[in-house]
Amino acid sequence: MTPEEIIDFVDGLDGVLTLRPAPGDGTPEISWGDAFFYYAPDGVTPTRTQPFATVVTKDCPGDAASRLDRPGAFRVNVAAGRAAFERWTGHAPGDPAAAAVDPGEADTVIAHPVYGAAGWLAVVNPGPRTGTATRDLLGEAHRLARSRYERRAGYEPR
Repeated sequence: MTPEEIIDFVDGLDGVLTLRPAPGDGTPEISWGDAFFYYAPDGVTPTRTQPFATVVTKDCPGDAASRLDRPGAFRVNVAAGRAAFERWTGHAPGDPAAAAVDPGEADTVIAHPVYGAAGWLAVVNPGPRTGTATRDLLGEAHRLARSRYERRAGYEPR
């Protein structure tokens, strides 16, 4: 899978707003070339929520363990929920044993090297072993984000 294939897949889900920072748009240079996915059926970038998934193409300060500085390397990051995290890692979020896999290993579902404690999963260069799983995890993260959005939209302060 390529980053574009992943972006196209997520863009095909209902209500997705994809942000792709680029030079000249006012975003920090560190985010240029990456993609951030939100459930935002109104097309407005949410201000009080994180993306439900991202595609990153480079190492960031404090997040270099996946070695994205290698040619062609990228990582898909997914907030697919606690159940998916436990199913894929065999551990609860925050359990140090969940991080025992090399975070630079390609085509493997792993605990995110920085946000694993928050239940995020990651895949460096999804391929034959993880292509279907990556799409499934992205679909689950989208479903959870849509559910949160609908729950918040139905909430009316007193």
